[in-house]
Amino acid sequence: MSKPIAIQVYSIRNEAEADFDGALKALKDFGYDGVELAGLYGNSPETVRDLCKKHGLTPISAHVSYKEMMEDPDKLFSDYATIGCKYVAIPSLPAERIPGGELFEETVELIKTFSAAAKKNGIQLLYHNHDFEFETVGGVYKLDIMYKTLPAGVLDTEIDTCWVNVGGEDPAEYVKKYAGRAPVVHLKDFFGEKSDDMYELIGEETKPKRPGGFEFRPVGHGLQNFPSILDAADAAGAEWVVVEQDKASMGLSPLECAKASIDYLKSIMK
Repeated sequence: MSKPIAIQVYSIRNEAEADFDGALKALKDFGYDGVELAGLYGNSPETVRDLCKKHGLTPISAHVSYKEMMEDPDKLFSDYATIGCKYVAIPSLPAERIPGGELFEETVELIKTFSAAAKKNGIQLLYHNHDFEFETVGGVYKLDIMYKTLPAGVLDTEIDTCWVNVGGEDPAEYVKKYAGRAPVVHLKDFFGEKSDDMYELIGEETKPKRPGGFEFRPVGHGLQNFPSILDAADAAGAEWVVVEQDKASMGLSPLECAKASIDYLKSIMK
C-alpha cells in the first residue's frame, strides 16, 4: 500500500499565491513527495521547475482548463513539459460539453486535439471528475460514456474518490474499474451530504440542498475508506495518489489541513 503522495496545490492556493517558494518548502517539510499544479502563480515554467527541484518535489501533473488549452495547446503542453509534468488533467467541463450536452461531440474532437499536442510533448491527458458525471444517459454514467468515447491513451482517468462517493458509487471499486488507465488518483475526504455551495469553486450553478450539509475534510477525517481506496489504487496500477481539499475545515488552516492529511496517510501506509 506504499505509494508516493502528492498534493494538489489548489488546496493551499492562497499560500502559494503569496509565497510559492515558501509553500513548496512547507509541503516538503510535511512529507509530500510531489505536487499537482493549478496555475503557476506568476512564475515562469522554468522557475516552477527549479523551485520544485530545490525542494525535492516532483511536479507530476497539472490541472488546466479546456479554455486555456484552446488558446495555444502546443505552447501550453510544451510549458508543462518544461516543468517536468508527466500528466495534465482537464479539471472539469460544463454540462453542455459532457455526454448528453449539445457540445459533447465538438468537445470530443477538441480533446483529441489536446491529447495529440500533449503526447507530442511527452504528456498524457487526463480527466478529473466531479459527481455530476454520475448522472446517466441511456442508463450509462456520463463519465463512463466519456471514457468509452475517448479511449485509453487518448484520455486517461484522474478519479476523484470524493466525488465518486458523492455520486453514489464505491470509490475503490470505481478506481479498480479503470485499472491500467488510472495513473493518478485523487484522495479527498468529506463529511455530510450535498449542499448548495459545493460547486462554487468551479463556477457551476448551485444544486438543491439536502439535510446534513457538506464539508471537505483532511484525508482520514471524514467518511472515506482510504485503506480500501489505496488498495484499489495499487490494484489499478496507479503511480501517484494526490491529496486535494477544496476548502479548509475543522478550524484548521489550509496548510494545517495539508499536514493532517499526510500525517494520516503516513500512519496507514507504513
